Amino acid sequence: EKVKIAIVSKAVIPDLALIDPVVTTTMGPYLTACTGMDALTHAIEAFVSTGRSMITDIHALEAIRILSRHLLDAVKRPDDLDLRSKIMYGSLEAGLAFSNAMLGAVHAMAHSLGGLLDLPHGECNSLLLDHTMAFNFSATAGRFEAIGEAMGLDLRGMSTVDKRKALMLHVNDFRKSIGISKTLGQLGVRTSDIPGLAQKAIKDVCIYTNPRKATQRDIEVVYEEAL
Repeated sequence: EKVKIAIVSKAVIPDLALIDPVVTTTMGPYLTACTGMDALTHAIEAFVSTGRSMITDIHALEAIRILSRHLLDAVKRPDDLDLRSKIMYGSLEAGLAFSNAMLGAVHAMAHSLGGLLDLPHGECNSLLLDHTMAFNFSATAGRFEAIGEAMGLDLRGMSTVDKRKALMLHVNDFRKSIGISKTLGQLGVRTSDIPGLAQKAIKDVCIYTNPRKATQRDIEVVYEEAL
């Protein structure tokens, strides 16, 4: 059916997880960038999820700080195990957050997109992240401000509108700085694909904890903006 399906079950929770950065060293810089952005998206979506809690907030914000600070260097120096350890730790923190708080529209849309074109999951998240954050911003502006600060932005004294612009620009620039610069159109998405993509995304389990209720048309517009 050309859709990635999220399996959510306590039956797949491991008894033990080995966090070993050495196993990631065979990834090239671009895949490192994509998987790092996936982890960052996990943290951002968990922090604004309607299923969040004070405990998941701690893990999500720490993940955002770590990944924002070290991902670019990890992409530039893929053989640096210290950097890979930091990224893997950030990914772990994000995992602790989203596995308890769930995710949101970015992942719902990425599952649909990745299923259609068999694209890397992290790449799909990256190209949709700032557009979906812009859609969600009004529903929980204070939390997005905290995300911006965790990413190193100084938003003091700005209006809400300017904070939104600054955060979206920063996320977009960050994505491009690590080498993820294409649009959905450049990856093969056509305007005619969008209704089908949105129809599948709106049924994805991740959409239910998105901070702003979305219609199928809302999702279509986000895809269109990412073209």
